[in-house]
Amino acid sequence: MIPKNTICLWYDGDALEAATFYAATFPDSEVMAVHRAPADNPSSKEDNVLTVEFTVLGIPCLGLNGGSTFKHSEAFSFQVATDDQAETDRYWNAIVDNGGQESACGWCKDKWGLSWQITPRILTEAYTSSDRAAAKRAFEAMMTMGKIDVAKIEAAVRG
Repeated sequence: MIPKNTICLWYDGDALEAATFYAATFPDSEVMAVHRAPADNPSSKEDNVLTVEFTVLGIPCLGLNGGSTFKHSEAFSFQVATDDQAETDRYWNAIVDNGGQESACGWCKDKWGLSWQITPRILTEAYTSSDRAAAKRAFEAMMTMGKIDVAKIEAAVRG
């Protein structure tokens, strides 16, 4: 059954590689179908992979091999809530060590240019806390980080 809403992500010929990586990296993720171009088109030839249906953490996605016209930007990202430092490290390192790039405040970019926020739940709870002083300390600590350090966020909350 076709989902009512699907995130369509544009790739330059490597949608299947990306979807396979996401399925191997994140739970509740899988490649469900690969569709090949029925004819030549501006971005590929007949029988090349045109679209890939997959899920990332249960979110339905469609990878479209649309060519080099459009690139991913930070205007879209997947935000992955993690439960502890080990899970944060696992996802961050999987993305960065597979040709990705580190960024700031828990953001990184995969080798296809798609942005990810690897965000420990403790960080979100801290900066949204009704204790505004603790929220400020946690937020200011986050602003100095690449990958989020859970222990430093917890220390900032304690003051």
